[in-house]
Amino acid sequence: MVVLNKIYTKTGDKGETALGNGARVPKYALRVDAYGTVDETNATLGLARLHADGALAEAFARIQNDLFDLGADLCRPDMEKDREASYTPLRMNDAQVDRLEAEIDAMNADLSPLRSFILPGGSALAAHLHLCRTVSRRAERLTVELSRSEDINPAALRYLNRLSDWFFVAGRVANNNGADDILWVPGANR
Repeated sequence: MVVLNKIYTKTGDKGETALGNGARVPKYALRVDAYGTVDETNATLGLARLHADGALAEAFARIQNDLFDLGADLCRPDMEKDREASYTPLRMNDAQVDRLEAEIDAMNADLSPLRSFILPGGSALAAHLHLCRTVSRRAERLTVELSRSEDINPAALRYLNRLSDWFFVAGRVANNNGADDILWVPGANR
C-alpha cells in the first residue's frame, strides 16, 4: 500500500528522481519521459471524463486505473530481477490488452465504416478523446524507443498500441456513433 503523508521530499531538487527499484536517474531520462507521458495521458482522460457518463465513464475509470498500473510497470526496470524484489512488481498483462480489444470491437460494431480520415472534434467529449489518442501515441513512441535500449514488458507496449485505437473508436462513439464525425476533405482549401 502506498502512504503519502508528505508530498515534497526535496530528493529531486538536483534534477534526479527515483525509479521503482530505487535507482536514481535524471528527470529527463527516457524511461521517466515514457511513464511521465503515460501520466499525461491519464490527466487528459480525466478531462474527458468530465464529459462522460454511463458505460463510457465506467470504461474511463478502468483505463485510468490501468494507466497507473502501466506507469508502475514502466518505472521499474530490470524485469529479470522481479523474483528478487521484496514485493511482486506490478506488470501489465495480456488480460488488460484483451479487454481493450474486446471493447474496441464492441464499440466499433455499431459504427459505419470510414471513407475518410476524421478531424479531431465534434462533441466536447470526442475532442478530448482525440487529445487522449495523440498523447497516448506519444507515450507509445517513447516506450518503443525505450524498448530499443532496455527491457520493457511486451504487454505494456501492446496496451499502449491498443489504447490509442480505443480512444479513436470511443471518440467516434462520442460523436453520435460517428454521425457527427468531422471528415477530412483532402485539398478542400486549395
